[in-house]
Amino acid sequence: MTPSPVPKSETEGKKGGSQVALRFVLLLGVVSLFADMTYEAARSITGPYLAILGASATAVGVIAGFGELIGYGLRIVSGIISDKTHRYWAVTIVGYAVSLLAVPALALAGNWEIAAVLIMTERFGKAIRTPARDAMLSHATHEMGRGWGFGIHEAMDQVGAMIGPMIVAAVLACKGSYRYGFAVLAVPAALALAVLAVARITYPQPHDLEPSFHAGETIGLRSTFWLYLAAVACIAIGFADYPLVAFHMKTAGIMADKWIPLIYAGAMGVDALSALLFGRLYDRKGLPILLGIVAISAWSAPLVFLSGIEILVVGMILWGIGMGVQESIIRAVVADMVPANRRATGYGLFNGGFGLAWFLGSALMGVLYDRSLVALAAFSVAAQLASLPLLYMVRRRLTSGAKS
Repeated sequence: MTPSPVPKSETEGKKGGSQVALRFVLLLGVVSLFADMTYEAARSITGPYLAILGASATAVGVIAGFGELIGYGLRIVSGIISDKTHRYWAVTIVGYAVSLLAVPALALAGNWEIAAVLIMTERFGKAIRTPARDAMLSHATHEMGRGWGFGIHEAMDQVGAMIGPMIVAAVLACKGSYRYGFAVLAVPAALALAVLAVARITYPQPHDLEPSFHAGETIGLRSTFWLYLAAVACIAIGFADYPLVAFHMKTAGIMADKWIPLIYAGAMGVDALSALLFGRLYDRKGLPILLGIVAISAWSAPLVFLSGIEILVVGMILWGIGMGVQESIIRAVVADMVPANRRATGYGLFNGGFGLAWFLGSALMGVLYDRSLVALAAFSVAAQLASLPLLYMVRRRLTSGAKS
């Protein structure tokens, strides 16, 4: 008697579910493409723009860091609200609207204090939307592989992050006006909101893509989650934010203004390719991929802040690799640690800790920049490398199937 084949309907059901999930990931990827075209274009020139408006390096570091603190810290509240209410789409839409409207408004900023408030507002919108959006993505990537799914989303995200800075670079080359550069970003902002509305109508219940969402799990966040957060916080503390890098390129006279956003665009291209490659490798090999990449990308700061233009470009390649891993593998690992129906809460708490670490590191590196570039570079490398033993401990726990 021959073994019974796997029921065709079951096989087709899994395949169909993966295809639906992929379409959902791609649609949200298009939203992120236009959204990143908007606010990453702005991010590529906020450092020089703040300098023109009279801000110091310390102010730039604090603004960038505090913006990230808002952008990450408030995700704790947003994540909890999303899980309590199950209004994932509503929270996501409000967040996108707030952040995307703040960017073109930078064209109207009359001084660096007003620009700082608008930068914070954009980060506030990101804080609102991200836990709910990432929770929906985690459900969709359940079947297709989380490293690959988050990698695809991040790659599309960074395509927008490449195009946006190229747009403002062209504006600076033609018009020489930062204000005009911010104003034209209203176009991709409107496109992002339009595609978001289509996604909401087409996929009203994305959590249905992960069956365990309805299983009623009530277990809390385990100690491995907090150990992992401590490891990633070390990376965040030591990772130089691009506004400070751009500030350095302008004030040190390394290159003309029009090239600064193009350097950022190139780094975003590296980010996109890294997210795809290392996201796929994570699904196959696990956390060792993350340890290896951190050990390499941690050396970006010395190459960026202690060199001329050629070595700086190499440093920005390492910087882009680090960003790609942060937005693909690091997010995917969280989904593998947290129960499905507490995913937004998990992402909110995780991102809150990450953002606090980013703020502290960015503020300190802004202060160090005004005093010693060597001290800044040494701090950046040491903080990121400090994550490696913690990540190794997390890997051992996950490999051994620890439940603590």
